[in-house]
Amino acid sequence: MTAMVTPFKEDGNVNYAVAEQLAVYLTENGTDTLVVCGTTGESPTLSWDEEYELFQVILKAVAGKALVMAGTGSNSTKEAIAATEKAAKIGVHGSLQIVPYYNKPPQAGIYQHFKAIAQACPELPIILYNVPGRTGQNLQPETVARLAEVENIVGIKESSGNLDQASEIRRLTSSEFKLYSGDDSLTLPLLSVGGRGVVSVASHLVGTQLQKMIQAFTTGQIQVATQIHLKLFPLFKALFVTTNPIPVKAALKIQGWEVGSTRLPLHEEANEVSQKLKKILIEIGLKSNS
Repeated sequence: MTAMVTPFKEDGNVNYAVAEQLAVYLTENGTDTLVVCGTTGESPTLSWDEEYELFQVILKAVAGKALVMAGTGSNSTKEAIAATEKAAKIGVHGSLQIVPYYNKPPQAGIYQHFKAIAQACPELPIILYNVPGRTGQNLQPETVARLAEVENIVGIKESSGNLDQASEIRRLTSSEFKLYSGDDSLTLPLLSVGGRGVVSVASHLVGTQLQKMIQAFTTGQIQVATQIHLKLFPLFKALFVTTNPIPVKAALKIQGWEVGSTRLPLHEEANEVSQKLKKILIEIGLKSNS
């Protein structure tokens, strides 16, 4: 899955035309599912109207080529349910639901939050999203295991950076429950403890290579998978030298994509980030158009 950026015009409005073009490009270069309006898509600074428009534009652009997963989470359960219900009516194929941020609910509250959303949209597959560095609260493996018993909660994007936690989730859940890496640099290690794939940022640039790495691992070509991982590792780390999605937008601009800047309060580190990324992109064989 690619956690897709949201392109903006110079005036700060969403550039739906570029979003459409980028979505098609990604599906032709290794992406099976597009995650729209997640963290990388700058969801905190998008309006709900902009999000629904993005869902519709991208659904139309990639119809029959890839699935579209909508980031419709919120730290208000009522708001998350309303947003998810509306996205489901538009026709998205699933929803990514983040752990409620800022209000730091206990595990019982997190459980009830996700359960309520899932029950409100029983036909829509739900993937949990655990990223304690952004939310301030960790979704514990025991809570994940309870939530995995809810029929349409089908997986988790695990972004705690803790492989022990990922192993415990895998131990406590059935093999049908999908475990996805939320960190490109941990995709291969996570596969080794039962992971399914990755919700990727780097796939904007190296989607085909990531697809080859995962396929190599799943077909037993471990050395091939390791070689790809190690080749791409400097890029994985460079894309997080500052807050995501600042670096990936800079890298896309180097590649010639008119994705625009990030919205405040995110702010680019201009030359320093771009120069580092240019060097790495050249080293891994990607051309620069800037």
